[in-house]
Amino acid sequence: MKVLMLNGSAKTNGNTMIALTEVGEQLKKEGIDYEIFQIGGGSIRDCIGCQRCTDKGCVFEDDSVNEFIAKLKEADGLVIGTPVYYAHPSGRILSFLDRVFYSSSACFAFKPAASVAIARRGGTTASFDVLNKYFGISQMPVAGSTYWNIAHGTVPGEASEDPEGMQTMRNLARNLAWMIKCIQAGRDAGIPDPATEAGARTNFVR
Repeated sequence: MKVLMLNGSAKTNGNTMIALTEVGEQLKKEGIDYEIFQIGGGSIRDCIGCQRCTDKGCVFEDDSVNEFIAKLKEADGLVIGTPVYYAHPSGRILSFLDRVFYSSSACFAFKPAASVAIARRGGTTASFDVLNKYFGISQMPVAGSTYWNIAHGTVPGEASEDPEGMQTMRNLARNLAWMIKCIQAGRDAGIPDPATEAGARTNFVR
């Protein structure tokens, strides 16, 4: 079993990385591997709704979106981490995720997921809420913790000095691992994934 994590910060070794690593190391103690995928500082296209998605994901292949999609298809769970910019997730992570989920969300159904937000002070819960919406529309069960999945820090390294934040990350990892194992146990026992209706799309309100 494996969890894929997305570090939505352009800083590969900042406070978002610290929080994700805390989740990952606890996952390892629960018998689940993890990989942190770095979004990095390169250019990332916005989704333009061109509807030319392919079986690989997005029609544009000049960044790492499709590489991430391929890895997520094989993973058992997902964690998205973002720094907070102006009380909101980073613009680059939203551009990245718009294309990931617009092109391939059906492939992620029933994979447990969670989001993590890191800030100097404010905006964490708003960012947390924005990221969780990707899961809700994609039939991905959302893992919680003993507090919202947030930690605080400004200078790289400060998040590790937030004891409640790090505790929240470890409890999140335990809950996520439990969900993944329970879903797999159900499948092993012959319980199928829920059937999904499709086709009804109301594009207006009467």
